[in-house]
Amino acid sequence: MSPEEIRFFIEGYVGGTIPDYQASALAMAICFRDMNDAEIAELTRAMVDSGDTVDLSAIAGKKVDKHSTGGVGDTTTLVLAPLVASLGVKVAKMSGRGLGFTGGTIDKLESIPGFSVEMSGKQFIDHVNHDHIAVIGQTGDLVPADKKLYALRDVSGSVESIPLIASSIMSKKIAAGADAIVLEVTCGDGAFMKNERDAIRLAKTMVQIGKHVGRATSAVITDMAQPLGYAIGNALEVKEAIETLKGNGPSDLKELVYELGSRMVLFAGKADHLPDARKQLEQALAQGKAYEKFKQFITNQGGDPEIIDHPERLPKAQHQFEFRASSSGVVARLKADQIGLAAMLLGAGRATKEDSINHATGIVLHKKVGDKVKEGESLLTIHADTEDIDHVLEKLEQSISITEQAEPLQLIRRIIS
Repeated sequence: MSPEEIRFFIEGYVGGTIPDYQASALAMAICFRDMNDAEIAELTRAMVDSGDTVDLSAIAGKKVDKHSTGGVGDTTTLVLAPLVASLGVKVAKMSGRGLGFTGGTIDKLESIPGFSVEMSGKQFIDHVNHDHIAVIGQTGDLVPADKKLYALRDVSGSVESIPLIASSIMSKKIAAGADAIVLEVTCGDGAFMKNERDAIRLAKTMVQIGKHVGRATSAVITDMAQPLGYAIGNALEVKEAIETLKGNGPSDLKELVYELGSRMVLFAGKADHLPDARKQLEQALAQGKAYEKFKQFITNQGGDPEIIDHPERLPKAQHQFEFRASSSGVVARLKADQIGLAAMLLGAGRATKEDSINHATGIVLHKKVGDKVKEGESLLTIHADTEDIDHVLEKLEQSISITEQAEPLQLIRRIIS
């Protein structure tokens, strides 16, 4: 398709002159016939131009954004954003509420009493200029073409089209004002992309879009066969993030934060090469700079900073149940999607946009794949506001297997840049 044809389609579909059945036919054609890099980049540009864009030019320096294609126990942003901000990287983050296994970044942060993303554009820019970090809810009519195409993909069977997924993600990041973009593309049971081959193709496509539209972009492909970290649920993940910002926390979460953060620091011009960027991040975490930046960020946005020093004051579920190993051996599988669904059944996530989130409920793992376990030992703790958890137990029984031997999973699968 020529650039003119692509723009004619997007403008016509958003404007209502191209009906759904014709748009659906094109979406299916894209799904079956694919698009080349230039066509995908032009589609992305046309989608960006279909609505408002965020002007962050009043923020000094490069604005580097991070995006994950989603997973289970995805606490990354809560640690990553204050960590890179403590090194002077400008984090002007526009986030949404979650749909699926657990809440989005805003849902998690709203576990902290008083925290709010409601602020004026001027306040947002002032916070980022002065303290290098702020999170705001999605504002304005950003990328209306994506909203229409997303709904269309859902009903037309073209949800899995790589060009349409890539243009959807990148158009929103570009419209939100990012100068550079670091992507985490997840694959496996708990991810949208179920296999590594498709994840690599999606990552390469998005990196190419970045090059075509003048945005430095790199992607880290990660394994989401098991949940990231140990906590799945909103307040539980905030608590885990606080522990990680203190220099403790799960090793897989820290490794991912360093991988993504190093690229953000490099893109922002705060380091000359990746090893230097990583060293700076490790020092900022060890010296407590990231922890103090998180407290400052929470305070700026109306949250109670005392909660950060006393995470035991975060919302708590009424009941805790231990899920114990039925045999001794080595954990061979922790099926991320089933564990995520179990957390959602507890109220930690949303099945529909209208559902409310329970900030207190969720699951905390005690073992990961490759860990030894004894019969009767607790594999995880269920945090629930009801004693009726049979449906949750059923999901968990389907998600965990113990064998005589199993190797730990490799989190970082590949880097695309």
